[in-house]
Amino acid sequence: MSLVFQKTILFRENVWNNVTYGLKARGYKKPEINERVETLLEQVGLKELAWRRADTLSGGEAQRVAIARAVAFDPELLLLDEPTANLDPYNIELIEEMIKKLNRSKTITVVIVTHNVFQARRITDEVIFIDRGNIVEMGPAEKIFTGPDHEKTRLYVEGKVIS
Repeated sequence: MSLVFQKTILFRENVWNNVTYGLKARGYKKPEINERVETLLEQVGLKELAWRRADTLSGGEAQRVAIARAVAFDPELLLLDEPTANLDPYNIELIEEMIKKLNRSKTITVVIVTHNVFQARRITDEVIFIDRGNIVEMGPAEKIFTGPDHEKTRLYVEGKVIS
């Protein structure tokens, strides 16, 4: 399992070393590390920034590095906490596409915590609506967004304030 926080946490290294960290810690050999990291950086659109220091990246670039690092060793479960909070539309779209591709092509189960109903509708298959720490409703995304069973869920997906 791997976790990416809302506030990106990267090492004071270059992009390449940030992505290789988990692979080195797990004992992967250098040729496999190089192949995986090159492929991942290509997939997240950061191949040309491989040797740039992580602390010089934009917020969206940093988040893409964090996701690449998180999936480098093929976890079965990827946990994302508000993965696109405070990002520009370009990076939001890139990250959402990454998430969909990861989930569908690598059979990684992706759990996303978000307050963004529009994003949840765009990229999820299943939804769990939680209010004050309690599960209110869960089910297929299409059902939750078009015909929820619970009044609180309906109000929330309509953009209303719930109390």
